[in-house]
Amino acid sequence: MAILPLSGHNRSIKMPKNGYQIIIDPVLLSVRQMLPAFCGMKPCEGVLDVCCGTGAQVIEYARQGLLTTGVDNSTAMVNAGIKEKRGLGLENACFYLADATALPFEDNCFDHVSISFGLHDKEKAIRNRVVAEIKRVVKKDGSVVLVDFNIPLPNNFWALLARSIEFMAGGTHYRGFKDFTATGGLKSILHEHGLTEHKSGNFKSGIVKVIQAKLNEE
Repeated sequence: MAILPLSGHNRSIKMPKNGYQIIIDPVLLSVRQMLPAFCGMKPCEGVLDVCCGTGAQVIEYARQGLLTTGVDNSTAMVNAGIKEKRGLGLENACFYLADATALPFEDNCFDHVSISFGLHDKEKAIRNRVVAEIKRVVKKDGSVVLVDFNIPLPNNFWALLARSIEFMAGGTHYRGFKDFTATGGLKSILHEHGLTEHKSGNFKSGIVKVIQAKLNEE
């Protein structure tokens, strides 16, 4: 598979602020900041963030001393992460333009692999392939960190807003969301993929679920 490592050198990056940077990243900032400590990540451990979007979680990992890698299939999103990395002078973060269903890494090579709000919007077959790839590249004694909607969603304004946004997204995104909610969200994914919950918590008025999981011993 051809991959494109993006270091931020010799590239002309022109990307205006988008919806992620204006809305999503600020809302999730506190979750991103606490995630390394919540999951017991240690400086210099290797962490991969799948479907990294603008790279906000990758940047936060790097700020806290982790050796971080982000992958996304959107050039615009990856370029946003590169721009931030360059602005902060972070040498311990890198980005790849790649498909989450075929990650360009060897087996068992990351101490932790995370994905934030990158599962609920995918149809089941694609979601399963992404999780299988996450399991493949994480070390046997490493951890898988899943951040997504807490299912069932609470009965509050923020959950209503989330449902409205997902509905307006439409298409395969909304079909993925409906399947994600109907089948039990992250808890169902753990069961289907042989993952054991190690630690979990609810955040942001109960709409965000964070689960740190371990691979089941075979």
